[in-house]
Amino acid sequence: MGFSSITHWLIVLLIVFLIFGTSKLRNIGSDLGAAIKNFKDAAKNENTTKVKKSIRRTSKTRARK
Repeated sequence: MGFSSITHWLIVLLIVFLIFGTSKLRNIGSDLGAAIKNFKDAAKNENTTKVKKSIRRTSKTRARK
């Protein structure tokens, strides 16, 4: 019985459910999803901030000429 066996993973999943319970696992899943969403939003905001700063720098250098 190797790690790729479906019965192995079903037994592991059953043990995890018994230890943590479904409500705690649901909370962990929702927390993980919220963390990923916040990370994506922060990355998107950082990229738009960099673009805005780049536009400001470009417009300032062109205005000086």
